[in-house]
Amino acid sequence: MEIGDYNPLRINRFTDNGAYLIDEAAEEVLLPNKYVAKDFAIGDVVDVFVYTDSMDRNVATTLKPLVKRGEFACLEVKDVSAHGAFMDWGLEKDLFVPFSEQEIKMKKGQWALVYAYLDSITKRVAASARIHLFINRDLSMLEEGQEVDLIIGETTINGIRAIIDQKHLGLIYENEVFEELLKGSHKKGFIKTIRPDGKIDLSLRKPGLEALEEGAEKIMQTLRAQGGKLPLHDKSSPEDIQAVLQMSKKNFKRSVGILYKQKLIELKGEEIILIDNSSS
Repeated sequence: MEIGDYNPLRINRFTDNGAYLIDEAAEEVLLPNKYVAKDFAIGDVVDVFVYTDSMDRNVATTLKPLVKRGEFACLEVKDVSAHGAFMDWGLEKDLFVPFSEQEIKMKKGQWALVYAYLDSITKRVAASARIHLFINRDLSMLEEGQEVDLIIGETTINGIRAIIDQKHLGLIYENEVFEELLKGSHKKGFIKTIRPDGKIDLSLRKPGLEALEEGAEKIMQTLRAQGGKLPLHDKSSPEDIQAVLQMSKKNFKRSVGILYKQKLIELKGEEIILIDNSSS
C-alpha cells in the first residue's frame, strides 16, 4: 500500500465506521463512512488516496489532494505552530512542513512552492520548501523549443520560478511576462535556453518563427475585433502595446512586418489598418 499516493484497493468488509479496503499484501485501511458510496459492495475495487489521519493511522479517502508524494505544488499556508507550518492540500488533515524544511520561515496566508515526500521516520506525508534538493538534474530529455507543463512559483529578483513537468526548475524573466501569473497556476510553456550550468530559461510563447506567427495572428484577431483598425504604430510605447496585445514591442514590430509583407495590413499614420476586413 502506497502512503501518499493513489491505490486501487478491494472492499474487504463493512463496519459501523466505514469500509475496510485491502491490498494484495492483505493490508487493510479504513475508508470512513462519509466516502462510502451507497452502491459499494464487498469485492469492488475503489481508487483511493491513502495518507495518515490525526492519530497517525493510515486512512483512505476518495478526495483528490492538490499534490501527492513525489510531486511539486504551490500551496497556501493555513497555520503555523511551534514545530512548523501546515498547508492546505485539499484533505481534512493539513500537510505539515517542518521548520527544518523551510528556506524562509513560512507565514499564515502565504503561498509557497513545496515538494511532497514520505517521512522515513514517521511514515507520514510531509512537504519541503527546499525544492532544490528534489529537482531532477538530468536534462537529457529536454531540448530547446520543447513544449512543457509548468507550475508557477515564487517571484525572485531574477524572474519567476516554475516547475517543469514535475521534474525540473526553470525561470521566466519578468520582462517576458505579459499576463498575470498566479502562484500555483498551471501553464503551458517552452524551453527557451538550456544553459551550460544546467539552469533553464523558460518562455510562455513559442520561440522563433512560431512565436512571430502567433503574434501576427494575435494582431489579426484584434484587428477584426476592433473593426479593422488599431491605434498602434512603430513609435507606440511598450506599455500601450502590452495593454492592447499582451506582447513585447519587439514581437509587435516583427509581427507587423510579417503582416505587412503578406499585404494583410497597411500602415497609415498612427494606425494599423486591416486591408481585407471581409473575413471578420
